[in-house]
Amino acid sequence: MSVLNRGIIKGLLTAAFATIFSLSAAQAAEDHKAEALKHAEAAVAAGNAAGVAEHAEAAKTHAAAANAEKKSPHYDAAITSLNSAIEHGKMGHADIAKKSAEEAVTHLKAAP
Repeated sequence: MSVLNRGIIKGLLTAAFATIFSLSAAQAAEDHKAEALKHAEAAVAAGNAAGVAEHAEAAKTHAAAANAEKKSPHYDAAITSLNSAIEHGKMGHADIAKKSAEEAVTHLKAAP
């Protein structure tokens, strides 16, 4: 095999691996966003303050992972709202915690 052919094959393989890696990172961010949204919506629907806090914590974990993979101010805002939902949920303030979770849902839906 000539040196030119080896160079072409090496270049094509490198491009293929780079494409696969970038697609998997984008897919991972979308998966984390979907999970964050699912848990944030469950926090809004929770029947008590402890349930809001529990789902908000799960949502925060996924929102932070999505933000690490695909930085957005909407993830930052969602995380801030989720922190508030967790804090108020742990204090037994269900209505305030749910309101914060609703804000997180809005930001998660707006995130890329």
